[in-house]
Amino acid sequence: MGSFLGNTISKLTGKDFRNRFGSDWDGVSTLGALARMAWWMLRGFFVRWRFGKTKGLFLIGKGVTIRQASYIRVGRNFIAQDHCEINGLSQKGLEFGDKVTIGSYAIIRPTNLYGGEAGVGLKVGDNSSIGPYCYIGCSGYIEIGNNVMMSPRVSIYSENHNFSNTDQPMIEQGVTRSFVKIEDDCWLAANSLILAGVTVGRGAVVAAGSVVTKDVPPYAIVAGNPAKVVKFRKEPQP
Repeated sequence: MGSFLGNTISKLTGKDFRNRFGSDWDGVSTLGALARMAWWMLRGFFVRWRFGKTKGLFLIGKGVTIRQASYIRVGRNFIAQDHCEINGLSQKGLEFGDKVTIGSYAIIRPTNLYGGEAGVGLKVGDNSSIGPYCYIGCSGYIEIGNNVMMSPRVSIYSENHNFSNTDQPMIEQGVTRSFVKIEDDCWLAANSLILAGVTVGRGAVVAAGSVVTKDVPPYAIVAGNPAKVVKFRKEPQP
């Protein structure tokens, strides 16, 4: 039944839902999911005009907070799930590729909500996701590649607080902005933490709960605090 409805909706909309609702989806569940998507699409219709650029399907869940949307550019099939927060104000803006999902209660924040210098921004490639309850602090530039999976409660920070002067409160010493780069085909598992100045190489896996303080080689699996290489998915090239 789910497969039949998926084929029917695909013909009506021109979008391919055949692989999304297979034979293991019963009719009621499929209709419920499609109804939810239709409601999210309706919400998206009323807010997409505020964005710098949108294409294709544009789905917005309930309770989503979007600030300074004119700085945000999104590709086809963008989904912002329930209660996430996306703040656009930034020097380079926020750019999302095709088939990007922002999970429920995730926060993307390049700039302080109450003033101060605008942050640099964020770029997310095609077919990548930011998981539920993730925090993306893109005051420095954060670049996330294609096909990147991000599990719940991942945090990425692209700045560090200054604290060298012991005669002055740390809160008054400002920050040093840096960058974070997550290359294509990476998996950041739940509760992992990526700190400023780090590049996670192509095809790498960051294990759950890891704290990444230095570059991760391509195809490495890292774990621990601080994260260290435990094995390689593919032997590094000489």
